[in-house]
Amino acid sequence: MKPQQTLALSPSGYASLHDARDRRMPLIAPPCGLVIFGITGDLARKKLVPALYDLANRGLLHPAFALTGFARRDWTPAQFEDFILDSIKNHARTPWDEHTWEQFRAGLRFVSGTFDDEGAFDKLAETVTELDQTRGTGGNHAFYLSIPPDSFPKVVSQLARSGLNTDQTDSFRRVIIEKPFGDNLETAQQLAGILSQVFAEKDTFRIDHYLGKETVQNILAMRFSNIMFEPLWNSNYVDHVQITMAEDIGIGTRAGYYDGIGSAKDVMQNHLLQLLALTAMEEPVTFDERDLRIEKEKVLAALRLPADLASSTAIGQYTSGWQGGEVVKGYLEEDNIPSDSRTDTFAAVKLYVDTRRWAGVPFYLRTGKRLGKRVTEIAVVFKRAAHIPFDKAATQELGNNALVFRVQPDEGITLRFGSKVPGSGMQVRDVSMDFGYGHAFTEDSPLAYERLLLDALAGNSPLFPGQKEVELSWKIMDPIFNYWAAEVSPAPYRPGTWGPETAHEMLERGGRYWRIP
Repeated sequence: MKPQQTLALSPSGYASLHDARDRRMPLIAPPCGLVIFGITGDLARKKLVPALYDLANRGLLHPAFALTGFARRDWTPAQFEDFILDSIKNHARTPWDEHTWEQFRAGLRFVSGTFDDEGAFDKLAETVTELDQTRGTGGNHAFYLSIPPDSFPKVVSQLARSGLNTDQTDSFRRVIIEKPFGDNLETAQQLAGILSQVFAEKDTFRIDHYLGKETVQNILAMRFSNIMFEPLWNSNYVDHVQITMAEDIGIGTRAGYYDGIGSAKDVMQNHLLQLLALTAMEEPVTFDERDLRIEKEKVLAALRLPADLASSTAIGQYTSGWQGGEVVKGYLEEDNIPSDSRTDTFAAVKLYVDTRRWAGVPFYLRTGKRLGKRVTEIAVVFKRAAHIPFDKAATQELGNNALVFRVQPDEGITLRFGSKVPGSGMQVRDVSMDFGYGHAFTEDSPLAYERLLLDALAGNSPLFPGQKEVELSWKIMDPIFNYWAAEVSPAPYRPGTWGPETAHEMLERGGRYWRIP
């Protein structure tokens, strides 16, 4: 029997058949427009625009979709089209399709101006109205602030002044913002106050692109759809959890943003705490926005810092040295970095989740640049068996069982366990059972920004952190940041290693070791 098929409009307006069993991205955006502030930046050029084209190419954007860019460039419509075309051809992952491009191109608009220019925002309001009348966007518009956070107040106030934030009956106006959501608890609350005056919380979408990754969502699938893991997911069996986000590159051209921010504020306060919450949370009643956020908030509210931050945290700064067969600069030698900068390029912390499930189980988080390899993973490390009926020589190469979620670059899951070595003697050694998305599924996995942009346009918000999650994350991390700023200088570490000795000593005090991915 043939699979059930449904008739749908492709982005070019042609009817096409879609397999009804294809559940990879079942949402389809309604007629709407997206305005991107900061359209000329790297994020828009390399991620957002290509993701929108890929969605259109897969029939997941309505034929009426329109994209408006807002920037200081004095571009003609033809120059803006060339910019968008170049972005798509260089960074889109789906094949080029002339019909998709012509439909996509017809919805392109560009408004030139600065964030202080009231005339530019009046022109933007006229453009939005014109799209409703000629394109059929139906009053539905989202505003993506791909700009520095200190520009948010200007843009948001201009949107309110020009009436762009006001939706009509049966239509929506939404705002999408990128991290950082403030740089401490106080500024996060100030930012929320500014946004809440103009957009309702239900219309505010905070992008954490890690939550759009397949393996991150697979944490929930593995835990709650398989009976074999959940009974072991507690302090009776889990020794500790390691969450690592490592990069093998330096700061590149990001000195202006990175210095004074550092690795911990850049990714630990948001990405890694979100991964921790998904790993430690209880089963939600459903996977809708409210129920999922409730369980994540419970975990973040239950986080506890160890009493002694000196022995439970570590920061570092990479030096010059050899990596990848070449000599690389140290952080203090990078362009536009002050010679006395105390910004961390490596950070590690130990946290506890004070719930019955996780009582006494340490969660170790680490992130850094110029480390051994590029990898993001969550390793749930289990306790050793209470009794091992083999002599010590037979189990010298046997470690702790571990379940490892590989978030990037090779998405998948690895289960490490002991197995007998072939031969006449009894030798037990660690082996790994590996699942990789690329090997197990023929379906093409959507990239994070594709999924999150589609969800934002469709009003589907489970993957977006709420304001309470943001504030709880800052509450747990602010004391650490304040301690580092007042008491600690980053320890040096060589490129290609796994951070400073202080980070290794942090685990060794408890008889544990960092995983080498």
